[in-house]
Amino acid sequence: MSVPPILQPGRSYTFRSYFEMTCEPEDILVEFGYSLRRMPLDLARYPDSLERAAILQQQLQRRLTFVSLTSEAARREMLIAPILVEVAEVARAQLRIEYPLTVNEHLKGSLDYYLYADRQCLVVEAKNADLARGFTQLAVELIALEQRLGDDVPVLFGAVTTGDVWQFAQLDRLEKRITQATKLYLIPDELESLLRILIAVLISS
Repeated sequence: MSVPPILQPGRSYTFRSYFEMTCEPEDILVEFGYSLRRMPLDLARYPDSLERAAILQQQLQRRLTFVSLTSEAARREMLIAPILVEVAEVARAQLRIEYPLTVNEHLKGSLDYYLYADRQCLVVEAKNADLARGFTQLAVELIALEQRLGDDVPVLFGAVTTGDVWQFAQLDRLEKRITQATKLYLIPDELESLLRILIAVLISS
């Protein structure tokens, strides 16, 4: 028996629409011709010294003491943005905030954070809570970006975060598959590990 499609012809969907859906992420991604798997990701790490990592970690620890993180705006300003600015500076990448992206009526909206350097790029989706449904939105954003980029980038990376928790995604264009990393990175304790991965994504050839 055929399963009725989730996406309705003639209806408009933004990236936020997929966060609000209660469907399983596998069922949503198959509508775009992608499969989903969950497993550890062997992510490259930036090997050089990160002199400011310890200073940034101390700053984030202090902010967690004095700032309430009950809103997404607070998490983005106090935790996420400082990390991504540091990544952009080290990787010599461009950072765009609320980056508009439109492919079609089923793939459109704004990427919370979009970083790019040479041929490498990274999408970061910020959420106040519900990392699981946030991952679904991130996956759809990666699919939209894949359709906008040239064929010379075989693998795309993204991350969904609540500021204090980060989870990575990898889109394989050839396999038409998105991998959801099972490892979660906790901030500020695992800040240096997170920084090394984010930077490595942007400087890899």
